Amino acid sequence: MRRVSKIVSASIATAALALSATACGESSTESTSTSTSSGGGKIKVGMAYDVGGRGDNSFNDSAARGLDKAKADLGVETKELTAKTGETPADREQRLVSLAEGGFNPVIGVGFAYKDALEKAAAKYPKTTFGLVDSVSEKPNVSSIVFTEEQGSYLAGVAAALKSKDGQIGFIGGVDIPLIKKFAAGFQQGVKDTKPGANVQIQYLSTGTDMSGFGAPDKGKAAAKGMLDKGIDVVYSAAGGSGAGAIEAVAAKPGAWAIGVDSDQAKDPALSKYAGSILTSVVKNVDTGVFELVKSVQDGKPMTGTHAYSLAENGVSLTTTGDHLKDIQAQLDEAKKKIVDGQIKVATTL
Repeated sequence: MRRVSKIVSASIATAALALSATACGESSTESTSTSTSSGGGKIKVGMAYDVGGRGDNSFNDSAARGLDKAKADLGVETKELTAKTGETPADREQRLVSLAEGGFNPVIGVGFAYKDALEKAAAKYPKTTFGLVDSVSEKPNVSSIVFTEEQGSYLAGVAAALKSKDGQIGFIGGVDIPLIKKFAAGFQQGVKDTKPGANVQIQYLSTGTDMSGFGAPDKGKAAAKGMLDKGIDVVYSAAGGSGAGAIEAVAAKPGAWAIGVDSDQAKDPALSKYAGSILTSVVKNVDTGVFELVKSVQDGKPMTGTHAYSLAENGVSLTTTGDHLKDIQAQLDEAKKKIVDGQIKVATTL
């Protein structure tokens, strides 16, 4: 049955957005594990990560947290496969097919780059439930898990405008594609609504079908440094693994702020030393979407259709680690209320 699911409040820890995409010929990495539980019957869950996989400190890790919760709470068996740089669409399809052939159900593709491959695999295995994160499919056995990232980014824009000394603010997108433009559009609107005279410089690390911008910390660092050299003092990166480089560059500039994405990057072991410079992170609860899908399959009522996780349902939010938002929380709460009430319509395109 196709339906639209709303997020379950207070379900699991917040997670995260920016994504990465895959690209040819190298084999994927994998891991398999099982867990026991007093819950329902055991099922097998297949997870196909995007480039970077578990441990990317960003989008994939957000999905991994949902899988970990499913293992702990539901006692499911899991298999995790990870894409490699340079893949073909056929490689992605084969990864999903191998999981379906192995009896894994659901099979989850993390990232919009899996859409075409996942739809082909779903057609071949109509009795298997597939999960697609960050894109929408009309296939009857696919659950599309999407987020209103523009709404979380709007709040980040409000924070950036209020914290910037001179209203010079930067946005770094991994790749110039519609999904990342949603982040940029919401962020820019939040800045401008809060401080009309502010300026937002937008820069993408790659364009077209070149998805390297999601996994190049050196490019993120160089882009952020260039912005800082121009007087920008708040930099928001929606660039997957490349964002780590941007955060490093910002942390080296006294008085500048970085805004993270997808996970609470101030708590990330690899980035925690820069926590004092991370104003906040825009997180998407990918973990909640993954867990809800797994549980629905275990309960015998598989979710299908599109499941939009919005600001109203805490599907997206800002982290408060370090209390850097404490002095502007009232303004952020007001902006959130206006979005939820419909007084503010957040743009999804620039």
